[in-house]
Amino acid sequence: MAFISEEQVIRVLQQYNPWWRNPKTIREHSRPQKRFAYHEAMNVISHPSIRRFALLSGARRVGKTTIMYQMMESLMEHGIPPVNILYVSFDNPIIKLVTIDDVINIYESLYPIQGKRYLFFDEVQYTDNWELWMKVLYDTRENIKLVSTGSASPILEKRTADSGAGRWTILKVPTLSFYEYCELLQLADRPVISSAVKLINLVNLTKAELFDLFNRFSPLKRHFNRYLTIGGFPELVLSDDDAYAQRILREDVADKVIKRDVLSLFSVRNPLLLEKLFLYLCINSSEIFNAQKASKELENISVITLENYIGFLENSNLIYRSNPINVGSKGALKGRPKIYIADAAIRNAVLMKDDVLADEKEMGIIAETTVFKHIISFYQGSSARIGYFRKLKDNQKEVDIVIELPMEKILCEVKYRNDTSLSTSDAIVELSSDDKAKVTNAFLITKRLTDCGICKHKTHTPILKIPALPFLYLLGKAEAEGLDS
Repeated sequence: MAFISEEQVIRVLQQYNPWWRNPKTIREHSRPQKRFAYHEAMNVISHPSIRRFALLSGARRVGKTTIMYQMMESLMEHGIPPVNILYVSFDNPIIKLVTIDDVINIYESLYPIQGKRYLFFDEVQYTDNWELWMKVLYDTRENIKLVSTGSASPILEKRTADSGAGRWTILKVPTLSFYEYCELLQLADRPVISSAVKLINLVNLTKAELFDLFNRFSPLKRHFNRYLTIGGFPELVLSDDDAYAQRILREDVADKVIKRDVLSLFSVRNPLLLEKLFLYLCINSSEIFNAQKASKELENISVITLENYIGFLENSNLIYRSNPINVGSKGALKGRPKIYIADAAIRNAVLMKDDVLADEKEMGIIAETTVFKHIISFYQGSSARIGYFRKLKDNQKEVDIVIELPMEKILCEVKYRNDTSLSTSDAIVELSSDDKAKVTNAFLITKRLTDCGICKHKTHTPILKIPALPFLYLLGKAEAEGLDS
């Protein structure tokens, strides 16, 4: 262990695991509201016949550590002795200087432990050769159950694919959905909605029934506006100082990821240029990305370097990439992705724009980004392809989000503004009228709760106008309940 003593490591482990002395201390770190990822992870480590380690992957401050604390609390409630549970963060400066084997050996020397050991390793990417240690643990220690977290998911996924095939289950943890936001705050104004109410079936309701349903969401309007501006980072949602929350978001999520995480995990030759690229993407969020144009505007950076840096940002869970999808017989633009910031609040914090709620253009970008994030989260782990459509010959005709499944094709157009009228030449109208497109559902996502119902155009697949607030709430609710949309 080089110059780090065993006593130093013991002190760190005891500080991380106060429940060894007093089991009730776990409640100080846990929360009663449990996210879908918690239930998935518990199913992974509790499966009676299939043994897997669980890896929680997501950006900084999305709540991965809280999910681990909730799992530890649940294990203790089900009779697992507290000393059989070890939590350690590999972001700790002392722990960084020892190996995983050192940590486990010291831990097991402290107490006479019988039965299964439950290990919770936080930010595992900061320890050398972690994936090889995990493989050894899986193959040689059947009495160990392991849950770990990491912020740079594709790196973790690649290494687990290389050395952990059949040993790991990777679970993505996005920022809170709007439904989870409401649950975390335990808002008294939450509407009572049956689980039978599904987005894809709303097209069968009358306009009066839709008005009645969406009117139940009226008390959530001010909460929805706050959610769009501060985002879905649990700790910041619980803060009563939104301005300070945005500052923390800028410094701890955006700056630390770019200036520390990305630099330590990737080969970045020009850190300042990476920062400028992220700022450029924040400014142009939700727009189609033109690498040649961006190259010229960013000090003539080479396109190859530009693509590499975009990959680094995507791998660090700061951005999403939406690729073009062909729909029907219209022909689609190819090769140019749309780039979304992973949570609209990150963009708000970085650009430091005041009073975005009064800026219709800004709110349009924020709403589209938020809708895309919810859809990506809902369909993760499925066979769905999620992208956008832009007509090849008339490339001003676009559908913001396309969801393609073996038996479904869903179109979503976001018009978060006062004027949500459609013309017969709009892409979503043309595609919903095209038999060859095989569109199964089409949504026009609007701003006002009263702006709802079937669009007037007589299309093969009806286009349902639905306000963003209930759309996102119902989608998040379905995800939390593990149901189909």
